[in-house]
Amino acid sequence: MLLAKRGLRVLAVDPVAYGRDTLSTHAMMRGGVLQLHRWGLLDRVRAAGTPPIASTTFHYGGESVRVEIKERDGVDRLFAPRRTVLDPILVDAAREAGAEVVYGQSLVDLLRDDEGRVVGARMSGPDREVTDVTADLVIGADGMRSRVARILGLEADYTAPHAACSIYGYWPDVALEGNHWFYEADVSIGTIPTNDDETCVFALIPRTRFAARGERTTGELHLEALRAVSPDLGDDIASRTDTVKVRTFAGAPGFLRPAAGPGWALVGDAGYFRDPITAHGITDALREAELLARAITGNGSGDLSHYQAGRDARVKGLLDVTDRLASFDWTMDEVQELHLELTRQMNAQVAVLTAGGEPHQP
Repeated sequence: MLLAKRGLRVLAVDPVAYGRDTLSTHAMMRGGVLQLHRWGLLDRVRAAGTPPIASTTFHYGGESVRVEIKERDGVDRLFAPRRTVLDPILVDAAREAGAEVVYGQSLVDLLRDDEGRVVGARMSGPDREVTDVTADLVIGADGMRSRVARILGLEADYTAPHAACSIYGYWPDVALEGNHWFYEADVSIGTIPTNDDETCVFALIPRTRFAARGERTTGELHLEALRAVSPDLGDDIASRTDTVKVRTFAGAPGFLRPAAGPGWALVGDAGYFRDPITAHGITDALREAELLARAITGNGSGDLSHYQAGRDARVKGLLDVTDRLASFDWTMDEVQELHLELTRQMNAQVAVLTAGGEPHQP
């Protein structure tokens, strides 16, 4: 969308179907909501029935801290759209901006010239017919297991050692207002209001605990975590759990990969992944997409090394504080300090966007 708005000829290729669901934390922080507002897309998110979130409450053992969402930069509420809502909105906006979007095609290989520069991509669809597409730049926005990165043979420049297992599902009529994050020893749970009058109810546990689950199902682990932190919420979910299928992400260490090279770039989880315990993945991806688009269109030389240096400086602190949280090696006082540091890091990210933002859309 952003590149097409700047006059570039853009082809976006996705192997899955339009509007298909995917693993996601849903929650959007102020920076991501600000971007949707500035791009003129926040009204579409609202119109899809996404509930506005006016507060986030942190529960540290027996202590609760409620944070009201105050108006700043045109944003006075947070949102947590399902990916079945958010992704089509972004795709439609990209098409309206002039991008071509093709579904059902997968990357087979990268095309390179005699000097090794990437000059395009080889694609294949369900019929196995191969199509070569030439391009001045190939961007891998294809997730933490990026095929672009794998074909290029890219290794992580930096790895965070810890990872949490995430288990979540969607329930109607959860009697909690706004976002809620609960913390106890070796477990974190939370609730995020989303579309269709449902709430995403999640549990995060150390990956080692998930690996040692024995005969217990992921649903049982989910309820066990909920009841350990909030017995009332656990009992409510347990009474209705037969109607809901939980989804599980077993966890993976965070990392920084190289962000760009001759004829290629990585963005989103393909270039930078951190544990979902902080629920900032969508906000990170939108921010870095915008900053990469600025770098591509603002630099006639085609050298994107300055983008990588900037990205690493921006996100290293975010990655480290997230890794500390994912370690579960903290006291209640320490986890509160980690959240204060996370807030400082998030405010710095918003400042990066507002310092050179896009004009408001009509």
